[in-house]
Amino acid sequence: MKDPRYKKNHSLLIPTLLLALFCVGGMELLFCAHFSPALYHRITDPVVEPVTRAARAVKARLDQWEFDLRLDRTLADIGEFSAQYKQPRPMPLPERPQYAIYPELLEPPPELAEPALTEFTEENGQSILTGGTPVVYYNQGDPQWRDKPFGTDYIGKYACGPTVMAMIVSTLTDTDTDPEKMSAWAYDNGYWCSGSGSYPSLIQGASKAFGIECREAKDCDAKMLRSHLEGGGLAVALVGPGHFTKSGHFILLHGTSPAGEVLVADPNSRKNSLALWDPQVILEEAKASSGDGVCIWLMG
Repeated sequence: MKDPRYKKNHSLLIPTLLLALFCVGGMELLFCAHFSPALYHRITDPVVEPVTRAARAVKARLDQWEFDLRLDRTLADIGEFSAQYKQPRPMPLPERPQYAIYPELLEPPPELAEPALTEFTEENGQSILTGGTPVVYYNQGDPQWRDKPFGTDYIGKYACGPTVMAMIVSTLTDTDTDPEKMSAWAYDNGYWCSGSGSYPSLIQGASKAFGIECREAKDCDAKMLRSHLEGGGLAVALVGPGHFTKSGHFILLHGTSPAGEVLVADPNSRKNSLALWDPQVILEEAKASSGDGVCIWLMG
């Protein structure tokens, strides 16, 4: 019968031999690395390089995974932040923008001492500007919508064009609209110009969409303008620096006085809307920057 100690010693023999081999081999590799580096690399590189490549591949995958995770989180944050704003929509053709409005540059004529020709009244919950052809009046600075979006801009500073068209559509049709609704419509149909207000094509585009007759009158003069307004028509002028703005601004023209002055509905100023204006002043300030006539549209 074999001695139990023999079985125990026998079971430890193989691990002991492997450990001794490892130690001897390790010492030989150390001596080889010190005294013969070239031989050392020939022995170890076939083993070390695949392990190194595998480790690098794992690290690269981990780095890519971390990058993708950070990117996904960043995009999610951006999407959540920007969801409350509408994004720009490109115009199919280049067009001169309106440019944003600023406070009036020059003093308007004095308000009428006797508001017999034009005044603000209230009818069915709407503000009406009387005189000539009475119009539903909206002001883009009204607290109801001044801070509401027009694209990524806001109505109070940038939406004079939609506000003018809201007046015209509310006056000439049965459509329920206001500056906020018209600004949304203008944006959805590509008439918003980022940081500059509206494209001038808004006037004819919105008129056509809401069934209003409209034509651009680049050759309009004082006589033509008076005749059109005296016949019950409306007109829109895109004026440049002067009495109404330092840059560009849409105004609505809705009648004349017995002496031939023009009645204006300024979407940015009730004071301007209660004054009488020399038509030549408006025509001079409505001259196109390109030199191509005046920026006047005649409705009705």
